Amino acid sequence: MKFSVWPAPERSTDETLDLARAADALGYYGFWYADHYMPNTGSEELAPGDTHEVWSILPAVAAVTESIRIGPLVSPTSVHHPAVLANRAATLDHVSHGRMVLGLGAGWQINEHKAYGIELEAPKQRVDRFEEAIQIIRLLLDEDHTTFEGSIYSLVNAPSDPSPVQDQLPILVGTGGPRMCRITARYAQEWNTWGAPEMAAGAVDTFNTACEKVGVDPASKHTSVQALFILTENQEKIDGALAGPMGSRTVAGSVDRIVEAVGEYAALGFDEVIVPDFALGKTAEQRFEAYERIAAEVVPSCS
Repeated sequence: MKFSVWPAPERSTDETLDLARAADALGYYGFWYADHYMPNTGSEELAPGDTHEVWSILPAVAAVTESIRIGPLVSPTSVHHPAVLANRAATLDHVSHGRMVLGLGAGWQINEHKAYGIELEAPKQRVDRFEEAIQIIRLLLDEDHTTFEGSIYSLVNAPSDPSPVQDQLPILVGTGGPRMCRITARYAQEWNTWGAPEMAAGAVDTFNTACEKVGVDPASKHTSVQALFILTENQEKIDGALAGPMGSRTVAGSVDRIVEAVGEYAALGFDEVIVPDFALGKTAEQRFEAYERIAAEVVPSCS
């Protein structure tokens, strides 16, 4: 099993780059970063809080690391034009010497769309846009010139230079819906979802069914999953976390419990476990210590 890190976008840029260096040195597989502009409230309401911008952070991460993969988790096609995403990804593949993964999603956060005047289309129209966008991005990353005529986007002999360093720069899609999973199976190389093992199992069923419907072997896709990981032997804290609103997306307990959960992910066919820092501690020191402990005590038991 591969392990990756995911710092919250509210962290200072110094802490984020320190984590990138540390994760690279500790042998973590990937460094992921959310593509948002403000804290999520679940509505049009705004909430205060720093939110650093992913496409500014990732080049810095690439510059201070040597081996760890980097990517957005995930960039919404409701916000970004596909040609912009493809060109950003190709250039970052050069900056990182072939370590870029382009994470994509259809978009969902209500308040940032409202605040910036970006239309958050109805679900069908949003997925229609995504389906055209991912095809365009794949073509731009793979071909010298791209012509595409869709109902939303139109490209005429569009160049994409330079080409990525990788023979095929991977596209990851974070999703759980049946139609989005079918699109992922057709055009992406990686699939990502949220959840503790029980929740993730349902998403795996959806993804596998989608793959079967489009004639793709699910095993041909790299798959990743993230949950809130809480390292503690305090039963009261464990019970509280699992009973809370994020309980279905939480793995809480001792190192042995974390290892057990990773084994359950492996049995479901996942290749990569992403560990957000959201529940690893209130200070940078606590969060770093948790990542070090995972690398020292969890990873060796899950190889």
